[in-house]
Amino acid sequence: MSAPKPISRLVSHVILDLDGTLLNTDSVVSKVVKPFLVKNEKTWDSKKAHKLVGKTPYEAAAVVLEDYGLPYSAEEFLSMITPVLSEQWCNIKALPGATRLLKHLRSNGVPTALASNSPRSNIEAKISGHQGWKESFSAIVGGDEVEKGKPSPDIFLEAAKRMNATPSNCLVIEDSLPGVTAGKAAGMHVIAVPSIPKKAVEFSSADVVINSLLDVRPEKWGLPPFNDWIEDTLPIEPWFISGPVIKGFGRGSKILGIPTANLPAENFSDVVSEYTSGVYFGWAGLSTRGIYKMVMSVGWNPYFDNTEKTVEPWLLHNFGEDFYGEELRLAIVGYIRPEANFPSLESLIERIQEDGRIAEKALDLPMYANYKDSPYLRNTLQLGSTTDDSQAELNSK
Repeated sequence: MSAPKPISRLVSHVILDLDGTLLNTDSVVSKVVKPFLVKNEKTWDSKKAHKLVGKTPYEAAAVVLEDYGLPYSAEEFLSMITPVLSEQWCNIKALPGATRLLKHLRSNGVPTALASNSPRSNIEAKISGHQGWKESFSAIVGGDEVEKGKPSPDIFLEAAKRMNATPSNCLVIEDSLPGVTAGKAAGMHVIAVPSIPKKAVEFSSADVVINSLLDVRPEKWGLPPFNDWIEDTLPIEPWFISGPVIKGFGRGSKILGIPTANLPAENFSDVVSEYTSGVYFGWAGLSTRGIYKMVMSVGWNPYFDNTEKTVEPWLLHNFGEDFYGEELRLAIVGYIRPEANFPSLESLIERIQEDGRIAEKALDLPMYANYKDSPYLRNTLQLGSTTDDSQAELNSK
């Protein structure tokens, strides 16, 4: 992630995008479009999904029709797909850090607007399922309320106007390249939070590029800082995954000298898609051995240039033997840092060891230590696993 470019003035207002920035809209779109394509004897290609990011509904429809060779006009396609999508809008999950950021801005009296290429009615539906969101915005601007959508600056300029704010005093937070382009064209400061994996390099026009909303540092823009970081860690709403331990590729043990694990994205796709890449920590339960402290990475591991998003936990314990076949259960309770690349293997190993030290210390704090007693870690089969049929690859030694 890049460091902020120097700013000449402190910001006073914040303007947020919605889809892909605050909400995990992509998961709903793919869930609805996939069966539509099947009915038309087509197969959804997740590698093409990035073409829809930042588009207006009409533009997105045109992209789908062209990519899959469907025999419909954009109007016909939207008339068929919109009713199904509308039923799902209120069920879209917030992206990590979204609710935290909105609460922080509102509680500190920072005027905040929502500016999206989606029609105003869709915006209202999408945020209706999130308590307190609508009240957090001083203004809401939809793509149907301006002459041109992003990458035109119209939406952001209108948002600033409704807040009585000078554009140069506004900070835009966006996930798409059209949104970043629009924000800069409006004369505003822009934080990019790319929703497209491994595409951060394309967002060089932004003032800063970050990994997720968990990594927003308001104080760098003259806004009140978060006060919820504890011992270099950020408490999060816990999430849980499990699977049997199987023999892995040995990268963690052989190359890093660290017994890491790998949870393939295809086995955890629904869970992993909800969580931003980065380094997390928590507790790991092994069915016949007990419960141990754990630190783990989620993402593409830039140093190794992974082609898929993986989950790799490292149990902070020397076992002295392999334990393939045992069930591994994970309770993830905190966040340490964003995913990053490193100039050398040595620097990567040093950072992983530091992550381990941070997790080791933090997990002794009562707010994290209490989760060691979670029934999930001791009786997954009774409570139900987040990923019932998944398998974990663990290089245990």
